[in-house]
Amino acid sequence: MSEPPPNHPAGYAPPKVWQWNKENGGRFAAINRPIAGPTHEKELPVGKHPFQLYSLATPNGVKVTVMLEELLALGHKGAEYDAWIINIGQGDQFGSGFVDVNPNSKIPALMDRSGPTPIRIFESGAILVHLAEKFGAFLPTDPARRAETLSWLFWQMGSAPYLGGGFGHFYAYAPFKIEYAIDRFAMEVKRQLDVLDRRLAESEYLGGDDYTIADIAVWPWYGLLAKGGAYESGEFLDVKSYTNVQRWTEQIGQRPAVKRGRIVNRAQGTPALLERHEARDIDEALAAKAEAG
Repeated sequence: MSEPPPNHPAGYAPPKVWQWNKENGGRFAAINRPIAGPTHEKELPVGKHPFQLYSLATPNGVKVTVMLEELLALGHKGAEYDAWIINIGQGDQFGSGFVDVNPNSKIPALMDRSGPTPIRIFESGAILVHLAEKFGAFLPTDPARRAETLSWLFWQMGSAPYLGGGFGHFYAYAPFKIEYAIDRFAMEVKRQLDVLDRRLAESEYLGGDDYTIADIAVWPWYGLLAKGGAYESGEFLDVKSYTNVQRWTEQIGQRPAVKRGRIVNRAQGTPALLERHEARDIDEALAAKAEAG
């Protein structure tokens, strides 16, 4: 193994057996840990609607609220939902009730209470497929188009960790800058943007001619990135050069249901909407933003 370069932060050599050092956790030391399970007892609230969502307006959370708002916009009244905020910075995801819904302690988590027996669904991709199949919307039934849509959906599920946990962590959140790590993940994120840009040069949407759960899944991550809003890295990654991604990002961002869904469970920014229990909750938040200019 080669010697670390002179600017290496510590010349770290891994021990034979890794031990958890809370002091090395960086920005997320208070919530990251190497074990699963609850840290405290806390029941989850339950509202009156068929779907109970426990989430936060991160990219993964936005996927589900956009999907639910898109279903409602199509007239699927059975998609009504209560959206309860899970503050991951305060460790809400480790409450016993949340862990019962998602043993992985990550948002979003959904309880489908529309039938005689409640069904838990965790992982955002699984939630999108569950809702699409339940309501027969945003997932083609033609085998080839369905396969294309699901391929892009799972591309996102596999790719986003490189963007968030990889590039985003080392570029924006790590206690110190590591050139090798930033270069490694920046290269991968730019490759992913090129994958998207090439696909969107030949197709209006990721799955083909129609807007699907693939777009709903990819847009919160890569649309945010394309607008320079992810980790303040737009100039660094030269996101404006991906012109087809920019076109697609703008097109989806103008959808009314997307504008509605992206503010649900948002704790910061304007408008912020901690919880959603009725359509008017979003209406009022958007109206307040409009009045404020």
